[in-house]
Amino acid sequence: MNQNLKEILDEAVDRYNQPNFIKDDPISIPHQFTKKQDIEIMGFWISMIAFGRRNMIIKNGNRLIELMDGAPYDFILNHQEKDRKPFLEFKHRTFQPIDALYFLEFFQQYYQKNESLVDAFSNYMNEESEDIEDALIGFHNQFFDSELAPDRTRKHVPTPKRKSGCKRINMFLRWMVRNDKKGVDFGIWSDKISPSQLLIPLDVHVDRVARSFGLLERKQTDWKAVKELTNNLKQLDPTDPVKYDFALFGLGIDAKKIP
Repeated sequence: MNQNLKEILDEAVDRYNQPNFIKDDPISIPHQFTKKQDIEIMGFWISMIAFGRRNMIIKNGNRLIELMDGAPYDFILNHQEKDRKPFLEFKHRTFQPIDALYFLEFFQQYYQKNESLVDAFSNYMNEESEDIEDALIGFHNQFFDSELAPDRTRKHVPTPKRKSGCKRINMFLRWMVRNDKKGVDFGIWSDKISPSQLLIPLDVHVDRVARSFGLLERKQTDWKAVKELTNNLKQLDPTDPVKYDFALFGLGIDAKKIP
């Protein structure tokens, strides 16, 4: 791999992987909390609705916090059926009230039996796993393992089984696992999943910049493209390839601003 390219991207990582990145990004929603479960719940939920304009994503994330009385984990554990009624008014683009109600159902059933959401991923992989592909598939199957699961909600929680690029859930895993002490990603799951096992969150900005650097050749922006790009990034840093998400995304956003 070209040494000059590594220097360019490493410099971009340093530039964008900073706390000032947080305020205009959906990650600002879980950053309002310190309790592990609050971070997990809001991190997962906001990442699953992270499509459309970022200001609206953040606005609706704050609305979710309000609906859960400012304490997501406590609300999830202790709310009654009547407490779900306000969620009948919650919408974010194609994410509808029926989807929100099922998220509440899954979270309540899950957290009444488990301490952390990490196990819903890590139970399907181990330290020898090359990456998180099996974890994403296993999590998706577990998430919808209920007769109450609406078919329409499946489109909001991606899986590699559908050849999806799984951008949003890979982004969520990046938030939870990476632990570089820079203040952006949380690193609260790094004891069970390694940063080296993460896969790149691939969106239009990352895709465009990666292609311009010759890091991605596959024509489709799909699961195989995610694996190709991540494998190329591992040549730059095998222990933490997804740190380059900051570089590729940031460079893509800045290029978009240039007239």
